[in-house]
Amino acid sequence: MVQIKTPEQIAKMREAGLVVAAIHAATREAAVPGATTKDLDEVARKVIADHGAKSNFLGYGGFPATICTSVNEVVVHGIPDDKTVLKDGDIISIDAGAIVDGWHGDAAYTAFVGTGHAPELVELSRVTEESMWAGIAAMRLGNRLVDISKAIETYIKRQPRPAVGDHSLGRYGIIEDYGGHGIGTEMHMDPHLLNYVSRKRGKGPKLVPGLCLAIEPMVSLGTPQTEVLKDDWTVITTDGTWSSHWEHSIALTEEGPLVLTAVDGGKAKLAELGVTAAPDPLA
Repeated sequence: MVQIKTPEQIAKMREAGLVVAAIHAATREAAVPGATTKDLDEVARKVIADHGAKSNFLGYGGFPATICTSVNEVVVHGIPDDKTVLKDGDIISIDAGAIVDGWHGDAAYTAFVGTGHAPELVELSRVTEESMWAGIAAMRLGNRLVDISKAIETYIKRQPRPAVGDHSLGRYGIIEDYGGHGIGTEMHMDPHLLNYVSRKRGKGPKLVPGLCLAIEPMVSLGTPQTEVLKDDWTVITTDGTWSSHWEHSIALTEEGPLVLTAVDGGKAKLAELGVTAAPDPLA
């Protein structure tokens, strides 16, 4: 079943979302050359503790850390450790979550470590992030779940092919094995949200007030195919191409979408897309 939230419950999810935003801010600052992914996990643990929240990643299905740290060709679910040292030119996707009074927040972003990143990597992250916002803008009353998937896929497919110099790398790979999801009293709930349109899945449920989703495109510079390493968590692209992951948790209200994990509730970015964000219940 799809869980529908009351305005009061959405306000509590907004509290959890702001904790996630604080984790993002702190880990982004800490993601520098020489830092280990375990260092970033410790930063996240402190933020969660300082806010009196709980981690929804730690212990989830046996996951041993507070955040996922996915470097370069790792798509998602990278496990922080003291052996993975960030280097100048790396990219890292940090996925973080928090629980406040039983309500969950979940969001991810891709960061650039140091300087001198190849243009195709900068563009990869931009395309992935913008496709997420296209999906968020499609989270409107009267639409269906497939409209979000279509908006994400359409945005990505309309971008110029990634290239190094005069040589095309092909098309962006929209990761097929992972996608977005419902969120609320659990981190992962129905409905599952594909980042592409599948005729087999149909149109999905209607988007109604109180529906909360985590919208999270994952895109590579090559294949859409992935494999899981022997640790049973770390997901990499099968061709070794680097990837980007962006995610926000969003509540749909009578007044529009509220981006629960964005500091401004998504107001500025949605305005650029011609969408009015719902008022922040904590403002």
